[in-house]
Amino acid sequence: MKTINTLVLVGGISKNSINQRLFNEIAKHYKGNLAFKQFHVEKLPYYSQDIENEKIAIVEDFKSQVEQADAILLITPEYNRSFPGVLKNALDWGSRPWGHNSWSGKAAAVMGVSIGQIGTFAAQGHLRAVCSFLNMHVMSQPEFYGQAQALLTETGLVESALPFIDQYLASFEKWIERINAKKQ
Repeated sequence: MKTINTLVLVGGISKNSINQRLFNEIAKHYKGNLAFKQFHVEKLPYYSQDIENEKIAIVEDFKSQVEQADAILLITPEYNRSFPGVLKNALDWGSRPWGHNSWSGKAAAVMGVSIGQIGTFAAQGHLRAVCSFLNMHVMSQPEFYGQAQALLTETGLVESALPFIDQYLASFEKWIERINAKKQ
């Protein structure tokens, strides 16, 4: 099976982000066909229509990475029952200027953890709605949200969580293959 170039956007940008830790640990553990490449969303300027047509190097690089990716993995924390502004900012840049939506047709998956009982359930619902509008094909099952303490320790992933993580990523691989086969 071929390598699947997967662009990863993590919405948690604090130095102690549990979602960044989750991604780092998954990337270390994972043995499948997804080749992860993370773009750090905090590098993007605030989106504004006033500058959307300017040649901003970081924005052009970002849009190029989105367009070259076979798939998109969005990892979100939950702030006030929604996803963070830096992730929305990245989604906005990728969809602009009008008529140049770099997200259109991309296979995608959403995951995330928080300290709360229902993880990032509400944030993911909002994020999926935005992705749907951007014509991204977001995998709906299985879902991946949970309490960080059940998945992460100070030293890595909780061993009992590994089979679920492997199943989730294997499902994502199959989803990408299905979506990308329809494009050909």
